[in-house]
Amino acid sequence: MELVTKKRLHLFSGRANRSLASEIASHLGVELGDPGITDFANGEIKCRFQESVRGGDVFIIQSHASADNMSVNDAIMEQLIMVDAAQRASAKRITAVVPFYGYARQDRKAQGREPITARLLADLLYTAGAERLVGIDLHSGQIQGFFEGPVDHLTAAPVLINYLRENIPSGSVIVSPDTGRVKVAERYAKRLDCEVAAIYKRRSLQVANEVEALGVMGDVDGRTCVIIDDMIDTAGTICAAVDTLFDNGATDVLCATTHAVFSGLAVERLRDSRLSKVIVTNSVPLPDSKQFEKLEILSVAEVLADALEAVFEDASVSEIFDGDNHS
Repeated sequence: MELVTKKRLHLFSGRANRSLASEIASHLGVELGDPGITDFANGEIKCRFQESVRGGDVFIIQSHASADNMSVNDAIMEQLIMVDAAQRASAKRITAVVPFYGYARQDRKAQGREPITARLLADLLYTAGAERLVGIDLHSGQIQGFFEGPVDHLTAAPVLINYLRENIPSGSVIVSPDTGRVKVAERYAKRLDCEVAAIYKRRSLQVANEVEALGVMGDVDGRTCVIIDDMIDTAGTICAAVDTLFDNGATDVLCATTHAVFSGLAVERLRDSRLSKVIVTNSVPLPDSKQFEKLEILSVAEVLADALEAVFEDASVSEIFDGDNHS
């Protein structure tokens, strides 16, 4: 007896960023499946897929971010439960699609007695049943090595670069907010035909954890500056960098970042800062309360959809992005 099987793509989303998942489904030309997620009275999460996924190629999308009544930890647990449910429902392959990867900043032991939670999260996803991970602009490249299966590390750079190419003047400067991200700034600058600068910090020798001075490496005098970073959390570093650039003669400062986490006083700081534009993507959901006049939100749905289609067809992800899929 000979059986010819047909591959089936199943796309599901958690509740943290369903609008992005719906955009991805639209680009792929598929329906977003119903994972049947409900909450028990005590807050525990239940999942029961409303369609058979047996033998299917299952993609489960979830941004590890707070949204509505969900915390970051709720979002992570919800994705783990969905992955576990798909594995127990005999899915052939399960891919965890994580537009924003949680706990990514704890990727090493900076001091004794600390966890490496970026590795812990990777282990949890793999143990739950995810065989592959797709993410955008991970905080550090080494996180790819934490996951036991294949990792497709995408970048929002093409989306941000296309916007910047049309909206910044020639002779602008791409700025790294610290010396550790200069290589990322250089990649942007190469595509935009711009120069590169970097903010540096000189730590006080007398007082622990206190910045003694800020300065700029590179010429920003009389020029438009674009600060490039992977995320904005509390916006303290970004706003300090903005002041430093203006102190060194910059005429205009924008910032472009993939993940708009916007914790604490971030929105107030950005809104009241001298930034002329804050450019972010929809990798993290932004409610109306976190939006303001100078904010520009770009979509990474097409980037993710193209990558998922390549994974489903067992094609090269790098080739469809001309090698720009890695940040």
